[in-house]
Amino acid sequence: MKHIRHILSVLLVALIGAMAAGTVVERFHGNEYALSHVYGSWWFVALWALLAAGMVVMMISRKSWQRPVVCALHSSVLLILLGALLTMTTGQHGEMTLKPGAAASQFTVEKHGKSRTANLPFTLTLDRFEVETYPGTRTPMDFVSYLKISDNGTVTDAKISMNHILKYRHYRFYQSDYDEEGNSVLSVAHDPWGVGVTYAGYLLLFAALIGLFFDKKGSFRALLQKTAGKAAVLIGVLTTIALLPAHAAGKPSVLPKESADRMGQMYVMYKGRVCPLQTLAKDFTTKLYGKARYQGYTPEQVFSGWLFYTDEWQNEPIPRLERDLKRGNERAAEEKRQIINMLQNGQLLKMFPHADSAREVTWYSPNDQLPVDIPDDEYLFIRKQRSLCQEYAVMGDFESLNTLFDKTKIYQEKYALGLTQPKHQYRAERLYNRLTAGRWLPMVNITMGLICFAIALIGIGKGRRLPKPVRLALVVWMSLLCAFLAMLFILRWIVGGHVPMAGSFDSMNLLALSICVISLIMSKKYEMALPAGLLMTGVVLLVQMMGGSNPPVTHLMPVLSSPLLSLHVTVIMIAYALLFFVMLNGICAVVVRLSQPENSDYLQRLQDISMIMLYPAVALLAAGIFIGAVWANISWGNYWSWDPKEVWALITLLIYAAPLHSTVWKAFRNPMFFHIYGILAFLSVLITYFGVNFLLGGMHSYGA
Repeated sequence: MKHIRHILSVLLVALIGAMAAGTVVERFHGNEYALSHVYGSWWFVALWALLAAGMVVMMISRKSWQRPVVCALHSSVLLILLGALLTMTTGQHGEMTLKPGAAASQFTVEKHGKSRTANLPFTLTLDRFEVETYPGTRTPMDFVSYLKISDNGTVTDAKISMNHILKYRHYRFYQSDYDEEGNSVLSVAHDPWGVGVTYAGYLLLFAALIGLFFDKKGSFRALLQKTAGKAAVLIGVLTTIALLPAHAAGKPSVLPKESADRMGQMYVMYKGRVCPLQTLAKDFTTKLYGKARYQGYTPEQVFSGWLFYTDEWQNEPIPRLERDLKRGNERAAEEKRQIINMLQNGQLLKMFPHADSAREVTWYSPNDQLPVDIPDDEYLFIRKQRSLCQEYAVMGDFESLNTLFDKTKIYQEKYALGLTQPKHQYRAERLYNRLTAGRWLPMVNITMGLICFAIALIGIGKGRRLPKPVRLALVVWMSLLCAFLAMLFILRWIVGGHVPMAGSFDSMNLLALSICVISLIMSKKYEMALPAGLLMTGVVLLVQMMGGSNPPVTHLMPVLSSPLLSLHVTVIMIAYALLFFVMLNGICAVVVRLSQPENSDYLQRLQDISMIMLYPAVALLAAGIFIGAVWANISWGNYWSWDPKEVWALITLLIYAAPLHSTVWKAFRNPMFFHIYGILAFLSVLITYFGVNFLLGGMHSYGA
């Protein structure tokens, strides 16, 4: 038994090291090279096979069949590995291009840099290919291929779109791409054995993970009986933030706040969708100045200054532009110059809808080439509106200017044929823009978190709890913060029309919200939960702000329009939040050990709390990985592609699964070893999220 444990330890470390090295190899040599020289190599497959064999020997020697849940959990892993082996040895993945009206029965298979042709036992004929767009825009919503399947004299109609695959005789076809000639590019997957076995492993794993929390003889139930208690989640109501008026001598001219607000209420075609002009103004200001406000001016006022008082604003320094020039970042500097030029020449102001004879609506800017058949009244309004606004602004006739803004909005709603935003979506976007105009929240959280965390650490070192007034203030603040982040999440959901989880900004917001909720739930039984949660929330929001501040809400890419994406991101973010608390528990344990060497009971209590969080964290991480695999299989026909993010998520899962096997690796029974391991293990989470996004790249990289 001892030798088996040592062998398993060596194999696990070697496997983790090989996967980590593979992500570095992919960074410098590409995915195909990493697949052929690392992930698809004989020695890598041998490592997995030896690890699986070691698991079988360990299960037999420990008579795991006497514990059905544990047996099912480990059997599911073996089943998933078997499915992966079958996919690798018997599966085919390739691509085929269909031309309208031309029958095709062959596809190209790429493997380890080599290609070959494979035959289908039937033929496919493309009737037509269509790009479906979001209403009132030219932004793609879906790509759809209409096909005919000819099989032994039988002809069947079929349809393929993003997230809607075609399954026929153990072949699966996915909409991959298209070209300007109307040809449709399909991904083809033929894996009759691997997918079924792997999915069976996923289902068994899911059932075993649920059973793990209800197993009366399991460690988790024992920990709950030992330490757990009920805690209330306190969520308060956040009052909306009032925008402070500001205007002082010496500042460049802008429209009065009321007029600027009226301007922001008009519609504009921006980022492929119709939205309030306020959104464009906010993004414009953030791009130039790094924040949505400048010298106390609202985003709409800054935008109005550049639009109507250009000479004054051109003489106003732009610190971010000057910084880019000093650092030699010509590309970033050019982007800022370009957005100013686009505003001044009117390219940004696509504010005027016009419907053609087919009632297809196109949005034009004042200087665009207009259709020859456009009515004279529309033509004059589009051409003269901006110059008339300029005249009223320079003369200071803001009452007439406000009236013109209102008339422009009426014009937009009339000629857009009802394809502007619904009222509830429009109001939600304007409220969201107001609530996210400041950058004070991360700094307040970090400052309060550092102070309260320091107070808590000092108290732990002296055997005292947080003072009641401090704890009450933290509960109130965290409740308000939780409500605020939830409000932002809901508003982005309403505005975008989809669950906001498709990018780094949205996932960081969800992570911050998860930390807030977990902090409140744990606050009664775990005195470090609130200070630690406040500090981590501040750090997450700061990273979110540095990574792009507040990106505009846009339509989803077609492949991301799947409910599995929301579920995948949600469970992963909650798992990361729980693992963060395990790490902070470790820091507290180190402080206690240094200040109170004799207080071993407290160290054990901290370990018990960490273990209670570790079980659901590992379960959620495992669930998130296999949900992502199912989503990938539905969207791309390949449930595992050895992308760096996939690899590091798997590494993180293996690292954190080890402490749950304290009967195998007895070192984890030592509280200090467990806590130090928990601190170091969090590095894998940081690499998984930040390292992959900003360094390693891959298709999961938000920064790529």
